[in-house]
Amino acid sequence: WDLMRLNLLLALFIVYLVMAVLFESFLYPFIILLSVPLATAGGVVGLALLNLITFQPLDMLTLLGFIILVGIVVNNAILIVHQTLFHIRIEGMNVSESITEATRNRIRPIFMSTLTSVFGMMPLVLFPGAGSELYRGLGSVVVGGLALSAMLTLIIIPPLLTVFAAAAESVHFEDSNHVTPGE
Repeated sequence: WDLMRLNLLLALFIVYLVMAVLFESFLYPFIILLSVPLATAGGVVGLALLNLITFQPLDMLTLLGFIILVGIVVNNAILIVHQTLFHIRIEGMNVSESITEATRNRIRPIFMSTLTSVFGMMPLVLFPGAGSELYRGLGSVVVGGLALSAMLTLIIIPPLLTVFAAAAESVHFEDSNHVTPGE
């Protein structure tokens, strides 16, 4: 259990570092990582719904589903943040317009990837078969986490971007226009 907790923290830290490099900021990865608790809540709901049908213990494979969610659910928030930054930095749009346009542009890919993942994992959860009891908990956690986080990410991330992006981009703009002596 201690190693599983350590693996979860390590997965969060690695995802944070990769995103900090990608977005050239330490703020945007925090906004994106707020989708992870949403996925965790969805995973717990998925596991609870499965337990209404058949008992599923919280074993190591089920816990592995929560670690898998860390890597999967941040993709939806990354799509919105990346497109917003593209609109702000490349196209010169203001923050509010860029967030609205990014959400409008990325809502279809978010729903498409979520629906294909959820419906692809549903047979693992619903249909009995040889070995299905082993992976049923993992599948229910991933399905529940993906479904809830896709919906809540679209509700949570744009307002957070509205609050923090203007300040973060003004700092980024000043840093990129700063010329050091000798250049």
